[in-house]
Amino acid sequence: MLTIGRSCPIVNEGVLVKTAPLLSGPPPVTAAPRPGRRERHRAETRDRLYRAALALFAERGFLETTVEDITEAADVGKGTFFNYFPTKEHILAEFGGQRTAAVERALQQARATKGPVLDVFRELVGDAVGQADKSAALLRAIFAAHASCTSVREELVKRLHIGRRILAQIFLLAQQRGEIRGDIAAVDLARMTQRIFMGVTMSWAIKPESTLRKTSEEIWDLIQPSLVPAEVRTVRKRVRRRRA
Repeated sequence: MLTIGRSCPIVNEGVLVKTAPLLSGPPPVTAAPRPGRRERHRAETRDRLYRAALALFAERGFLETTVEDITEAADVGKGTFFNYFPTKEHILAEFGGQRTAAVERALQQARATKGPVLDVFRELVGDAVGQADKSAALLRAIFAAHASCTSVREELVKRLHIGRRILAQIFLLAQQRGEIRGDIAAVDLARMTQRIFMGVTMSWAIKPESTLRKTSEEIWDLIQPSLVPAEVRTVRKRVRRRRA
């Protein structure tokens, strides 16, 4: 029996109720040229539940929001929620999965682009949190859920590893093209970059002074010069001295 309590673990009469494993990414979507009315209705209902949940997380917090709260806000029946998400934790998994998908798209773009791979990085850091770009309250709720709920925190760790591997592939591609320094392993560059921007996101969520996109792009513009090869940095220094 599923419960809709406010606690992190789902417990019923002292017995832990096992739920489906959290998703590490968004569920696969079968492309359909012309979706029927039923498919459109299901997609709209799922999106309404997802958006209602995120809005409530931002307003009340993750632990304080129940499934019943979500279905009421989405104006659907209580049981409808479980047709789309096994638990409310899967809402956060969906959010994290969309962020992982953004990194995957960046990798594909980096492979396809004829321009600088570093430009792809700049766009990625600006879009790292998607629709949460202007919602500091939502990010605070998500961070609080990660800190207080073991299952959510474990899912975050999985997503971080996946994202780091993808980032490393992008850094490796940039190294192979001679755009960035090769004296630091791509996986280490990915790890450091990931940690930096997690810190940027958390700091912004605590005290936002502009959009997160703008803040992230400003930080990236500070970091990027240190990534270019040493010989390029030397040439740039000489040019600046001549102009001085």
